[in-house]
Amino acid sequence: MTRTAAPAVLDRDGLDALVAALVADGRTVVGPTVRDGAIVLAELDSAAELPYGWGVELEAGRYRLVPREDGAAFAHSAGPQSWKNFLRPPREKLWSADRTADGRPVFTPHPPSAPAYAFLGVRPCDLRAIAIQDRVLTGGRHADGGYGERRGRALLIAAECTEPGATCFCVSTGGGPAADPGYDLALTEVVDEDGHRFLVRVGSDEGARLLDRVPHRAADAGTRDTARASVEAARERMGRSLPPVDLRTLLGASLEAERWDDVAARCLSCGNCTMVCPTCFCVTTEEVTDLTGDHTERWQRWDSCFDLDFSALHEGPVRSSGRSRYRQWLTHKLGTWHDQFGTSGCVGCGRCIVWCPTGIDITEEVAALDAELAADRRDTTPEA
Repeated sequence: MTRTAAPAVLDRDGLDALVAALVADGRTVVGPTVRDGAIVLAELDSAAELPYGWGVELEAGRYRLVPREDGAAFAHSAGPQSWKNFLRPPREKLWSADRTADGRPVFTPHPPSAPAYAFLGVRPCDLRAIAIQDRVLTGGRHADGGYGERRGRALLIAAECTEPGATCFCVSTGGGPAADPGYDLALTEVVDEDGHRFLVRVGSDEGARLLDRVPHRAADAGTRDTARASVEAARERMGRSLPPVDLRTLLGASLEAERWDDVAARCLSCGNCTMVCPTCFCVTTEEVTDLTGDHTERWQRWDSCFDLDFSALHEGPVRSSGRSRYRQWLTHKLGTWHDQFGTSGCVGCGRCIVWCPTGIDITEEVAALDAELAADRRDTTPEA
């Protein structure tokens, strides 16, 4: 049973000490930092590398860094990467084989490398995404051992959202700017006339032990109230929303919708949306040999349902058109994912909107499908 602990407060020195304690434990600390004109996830040596004083402006197909006067570290929306980049790397060696002098192959497995990660600044939408990937990749008959090994050793420090972006829509997917259970520690950043500090909630015994090792104080009522109000206010400032309908039913009833032709005319089938999505999990394997043919390696790498060869069978791809591939992605993400895993595959982070080179907006597409279906029903309903 997780040890209960009252909320605490860290100041900036306390956050520095928290990261230092994680590094001293031999953990690989990963968190947001400014690099190449974006806030990216990277290994951190200290809390000083956090993006203090930086926010972002987001729109469909657009991402810009903007300076902030308050010096906040976590007042930005999700960037181009998610935590799956670390829990399930884009490319991973599975095994190698060498031919002996007498022609026999000798196989060498390559166990997954499993650093002890500490993820700092996990957004609530990404916390939900990790929970979804846990369900997909650690259960059932086809568990991913590499993911399970890395995930089992990872410590999660969430950062609740107080600054949603123009492309965020987590509330309409059943989430929100507040962190759901699943974290070890949850931070809520507060910057006001009383200073710069972080309300901390404990979610696990490991989180409690970590908090005990760093300077902190009991949470005062003012900090608790301000933190709670900031998160609640963020809930009301989502930049996007999905229609309040049963999306599983909507997508199932829209397989022949004309809207698919409209979006297909704009979609490049580049797969950016699947690469930045924190829940997309498709992979393929490939064998690589040397010039002699005596050494070969099998690698697992990310794949995308937008790839023409993704559905290839002996007579060609099942989904040969851009229309069918976009429809497959959207209906799986919001509809048939429920049939497989009992939940939606979308957490409302908005990455697919921002990083689409033609600015396709998933919320706009779903709303258009809903409007088209409603119009069709009106046209076919006999007058009383």
